[in-house]
Amino acid sequence: MIPDIGAAFGEYTYLVTEVVWGTVAVGLLYRAGAIVQAARTIAVLYPIAYLWDWYTLRIGVFAIPLRTGIEFLGIPIEEHIFMVVVPALVLGIHENLVTRG
Repeated sequence: MIPDIGAAFGEYTYLVTEVVWGTVAVGLLYRAGAIVQAARTIAVLYPIAYLWDWYTLRIGVFAIPLRTGIEFLGIPIEEHIFMVVVPALVLGIHENLVTRG
C-alpha cells in the first residue's frame, strides 16, 4: 500500500514533494560538478515547459488538487518548481552515470 502523504501535508503536498526531489536533484548535480551546465540547460528548457504547462492546465488536461493555490504567471507555483526539478533530476542522474560510469 502506498502511504498517503496528502493526509499529512494537505495543500502543501505537491510543494513538499518538489522540495524533496529538488534536494535530490541538486545533490546529484553537485556530486557530478554539473550545477552550472544544468542551470543553463534548464534556463533554455523553461520557457517551452512553461508554455506547455500553461496550455495543458488551461484546456483541462490535468488538475492539481493538493497544492497551495498560489499562482504565478497563470500557473501554480509548484508547477514552476516542477519545471526546474524534473530536468535537474534527469541531468543529475545522467551526469552521475557519465562521470561515474
